Amino acid sequence: EHDYPERVHILCDPYLMTTLARLCAKDTFQPAINELITTIYPNLIKIITNVEFPRRSVEIPSRMVDATPAGVYRGQILDPDTKAVVVNIARAGTVPAHICYTALNYILNPRDVRQDHIIMNRETDDQARVTGVRVGGSKIGGPIEGAYVLFPDPMGATASSMVRAIRIYKEQVEGTAPKYIAVHLIVTPEYIRRITEAHPDVEVYAVRLDRGLSAPDGLAERPGARWEREFGLNEHQYIVPGGGGFGEIMNNSYV
Repeated sequence: EHDYPERVHILCDPYLMTTLARLCAKDTFQPAINELITTIYPNLIKIITNVEFPRRSVEIPSRMVDATPAGVYRGQILDPDTKAVVVNIARAGTVPAHICYTALNYILNPRDVRQDHIIMNRETDDQARVTGVRVGGSKIGGPIEGAYVLFPDPMGATASSMVRAIRIYKEQVEGTAPKYIAVHLIVTPEYIRRITEAHPDVEVYAVRLDRGLSAPDGLAERPGARWEREFGLNEHQYIVPGGGGFGEIMNNSYV
């Protein structure tokens, strides 16, 4: 429970929280890092599609239909004709996006599932503070009319990349998406404020809320109750407690 805008969903799922804590631990290295991400993100897709995606009533014969006319499943499933676009925000989003893309191919019609790619990185000042984001290129496979657009990005820190990526789809890509969904491991109060101000229509999902640098009175209240006293970013815009820079640790490339 929290007092942030209603489109913000902090899951606090014990299984995912346990896996994420292990992923962020100081002594966790590759290949365990990417293996743990591969464990978490399919579970996020399950949760999100259960809540956000449309359903359809079906009648599907089972293997028992040859033995009895009652061998037919009648009930609801996720509508397989739902269109989906998964956006890879390189580089931290590359592995999560591919995991989500693969998972959606199994539950939807693969012809209606697409993966796009945007290359961007933080711009910083001479004191390593984030000042913006630079887009180096993109590969967007077509319109988004009627498609659920997902942005799997592990760390929702400043929201600079996410705000820019969503703006690209809203302003430069043909069509109207029924929903934009940001899919994170961790978000900060600062991220939530910026993303909900810039894109109030976006559904934000996160396993965990990190606000480790908040004032004591901010931490004492329910999340969002004293938002102005909640902080999760250090002077270099890294999340605390967080798990370090995920672009770095996922690729074992510290530049």
